[in-house]
Amino acid sequence: MNKSELPYLSATELSKLMRSKKVSPVEAAEAYLERIDKINPKVHAYITVTGDIALKQARQAEKEITKGNWRGPMHGVPYAMKDQIWTKGIRTTNASDVLKDFVPDDDATVVTKLRDAGAVMLGKLNLAEFAGGGIFKFPYGQPRNPWNLEHITGGSSTGSGAATAAYLCATSLGEDTGGSIRSPASFCGLVGLRPTWSRISQHGLFRSAWSMDTIGPISRTVEDCAMTLEAIAGNDSKDPYSSNQSVPAYAKQLNGKIKGTRVGIVKELLYDESIEPVVRKGVLGVAKKLKELGCEVEEVSVPTLDAGHSYLIQLAFNPAEVSSLYRHHILNKLDDFNYDVQVRLLLGAIWPAQWYYKGQRLREQLRSQVLAAFQKYDVLIGATDTCVAPKITPGKMPGSKEKMKESVVSPVFQTVGFALASVPAMSVPCGFTSDKPGGLPLSFQIGGRPFDEAAMLNVAYAYEQSTGWHKRRPPI
Repeated sequence: MNKSELPYLSATELSKLMRSKKVSPVEAAEAYLERIDKINPKVHAYITVTGDIALKQARQAEKEITKGNWRGPMHGVPYAMKDQIWTKGIRTTNASDVLKDFVPDDDATVVTKLRDAGAVMLGKLNLAEFAGGGIFKFPYGQPRNPWNLEHITGGSSTGSGAATAAYLCATSLGEDTGGSIRSPASFCGLVGLRPTWSRISQHGLFRSAWSMDTIGPISRTVEDCAMTLEAIAGNDSKDPYSSNQSVPAYAKQLNGKIKGTRVGIVKELLYDESIEPVVRKGVLGVAKKLKELGCEVEEVSVPTLDAGHSYLIQLAFNPAEVSSLYRHHILNKLDDFNYDVQVRLLLGAIWPAQWYYKGQRLREQLRSQVLAAFQKYDVLIGATDTCVAPKITPGKMPGSKEKMKESVVSPVFQTVGFALASVPAMSVPCGFTSDKPGGLPLSFQIGGRPFDEAAMLNVAYAYEQSTGWHKRRPPI
């Protein structure tokens, strides 16, 4: 196989070829680095490219595989991660001028796990500043959507979406607080999975809201996503909140047999007036396909899952959590942040305790409603976002109280609800706005029971294999 074609293989395909010694890990790493050098200036996916480290790890993987010491599916597979995740000896900026020279003295646990699995690290990926802001400026370049460079990639894992969609890594890691994995996956035509909160160690992660943050994979196929998730999941003594639940062999459990699976279509994630007709049509097409595959599909109402309710619940306590994490920066470096991040940090610093308390009570009500729905349904589905990837426009703060209210109660993202409920959720491609160049990806969202990522992945896999949207390439 021509080396320049290697980046177009799925991570799963690449893994199998490496294990059978038909493809060299060094060749794969070189192919990706060459493509990064060519394409990254167009999409601004990477903040730091770790070429020397990648080649060193690839050579080590090649030696081990050649000797028959295969570590598992991620052995030799090139990946990249959101620059919110600590890497020992490698700068970790959180996409901010405030941390432009920060070099951690420890690796995040997910980095250690991937190194132990033999994976090859290509570099650190762009994001919205401090995983929350970034509508005004991106210190390391404005990330652009590989399907249409005039459109955004979604936040806050902007670079993870751009790099994976543009074939600049075989799979990637993002971080999801209220939708920061699923939204980039949605806008970029990828599979993005937010695991159950505590499924993955958060040690070595710059936090945004400690009670919601979780690291997870953004990949090109469901099988790649399952393979990546398995490598990074599991209990960690460095994170007291990490779960000791056993980690399934996610990829091996993908069989596409979903006959009899009970699927609830969440009305609030489909019929809200803010949802674009093309998005709604895509989700209805998914429901039809799942019925054809043998699922029992019906509509269900989960009132607090709608974008407006869930976003306001998050807003009641999220600013307080992020401000408590970065009090030192508020006191000493506030002017170095994007203006929108400054507003968020200052807002949280003066947040009344009773609002935080009220938000947590409302969150528990939402979680109860979601868990009640899972008493009847195996998975819940709906739209990931209200729209397809918007065009890149100059960021500006709302100019009036009415505009501010509109921006708060009419959010793009429909991902917050599942995050508030601490259950797993994922975004899966389900079509395009057009077959012509410049057409943008459509997606749907699947929510699952706590720690039942396997069932969610299998539904996604069955749908994916019956459609083939994941086989399309962006025109870049």
